[in-house]
Amino acid sequence: MKQKSLLLAFCLLGFVVAKANNGPGDGKKDELNGIVVHSETKKPLKDVSVTAYLVSKKEKIVLSDDEGGFSFDELKPGTYKFVFEKSGFKKITKEKVVIKTDETFLMKIEMIEMSNFEIMPSPFNVGGL
Repeated sequence: MKQKSLLLAFCLLGFVVAKANNGPGDGKKDELNGIVVHSETKKPLKDVSVTAYLVSKKEKIVLSDDEGGFSFDELKPGTYKFVFEKSGFKKITKEKVVIKTDETFLMKIEMIEMSNFEIMPSPFNVGGL
């Protein structure tokens, strides 16, 4: 429960900081902030590749930091697809994420670890025959 409270506080802090940095006089600023965590342990995941696509065109790629945090700033307004990838985890795609001018979007992603299946010898290959 303590981890969930800490995670919630981190997300809210990121949102507040993003809003504070988005004051008048800054011009147009379109931001997406988020955190990537392990689906079971809820621990932050470092070095997750996050790719933003706008109309099937790759716009930007960022990596999550030590605390699982990532951010995109100055994205063009529009409808995006975000792809989250990390070795050993299932790829996650979030489609139809609308980024608007002068608004901050907050995203939390839970990545699922891939199962490691051991390769067993075929029971039909007995003695190399």
